[in-house]
Amino acid sequence: MSALQQLRTMTTIVADTGDLAAIARLKPIDATTNPSLITKALIHPDNQGMLSETMSRHNGDVDAVIDALTIQVGCDILELIEGRVSTEVDARLSYDTQATIDKALAFMDAYQKAGVDSERVLIKMAATWQGIEAARYLETQNIHCNLTLLFGQHQAIACADAGVTLISPFVGRILDWQKRQQSRQNVPASDDMGVQSVKLIYQYYKQHGYQTQVMGASFRSTEQILALAGCDLLTIAPNLIDELAAMDTEVTRQLSPSMSMDMKAMTQVSLTHEEFSAAYQQDKVTQDLLPKGIDGFIGARDELAKTLAAIRGQ
Repeated sequence: MSALQQLRTMTTIVADTGDLAAIARLKPIDATTNPSLITKALIHPDNQGMLSETMSRHNGDVDAVIDALTIQVGCDILELIEGRVSTEVDARLSYDTQATIDKALAFMDAYQKAGVDSERVLIKMAATWQGIEAARYLETQNIHCNLTLLFGQHQAIACADAGVTLISPFVGRILDWQKRQQSRQNVPASDDMGVQSVKLIYQYYKQHGYQTQVMGASFRSTEQILALAGCDLLTIAPNLIDELAAMDTEVTRQLSPSMSMDMKAMTQVSLTHEEFSAAYQQDKVTQDLLPKGIDGFIGARDELAKTLAAIRGQ
């Protein structure tokens, strides 16, 4: 069996892309999107007709058009997969709990009108305190959430306490940060801060019986992916999925609930807003990467807005 086939026996493989052709070819269980991936998919020349039609339908309201296109991409993806799609709310709302809730409810209403079962949608939002609190409420309304841009243990602890469905700890961006800080070109998985972060989160969740799923994200190499074999889910870019499919390396399970129980016990904690903020101030990785991640998603949305504005001006 290929490395990909072996990995699929112990981990749910998710496609990290908005490319419908890639999703149809790879046949993942789930798929994740974000503003960057949505923009990349929609600005393709083949989609100009759809963009123009959607602009006309919404009278050129760029925000309404982007939301409608985001839902349309989600619906198109769901026609190609068996499982769930993650749809991200506007990153500009990352520090506004009520606005995030309102946008999530609007997205779910749009999916419902399109005939999509709510169980097949995960609403994505940044793992800020405000985003986590929005997810806490949404989960009580049976709206499942995927907390993204997660770099620190304090974020993971707060997400579990809020009862969110799934978290997406970013492996590759932490490694990028580590390489810059340590002036290193190559970092083995055994010393990779991103890999080790996910392992600790997984161990904490399993030891304390949390139902929140851990989905490793933002990978830079197959080495990172295989170092997390056994994680609940791994969302992987198409090029890395293809690399795994071409590998005949033997894959060894690195994570499992029973393995976590055999490791050193981790103290269960619950964080207040003040404690969460204090932990954030002490976490240089999250302090650096969380705002940059949010700004990056806002930038991607702005790029799509410019494309739409150009179409409107034609």
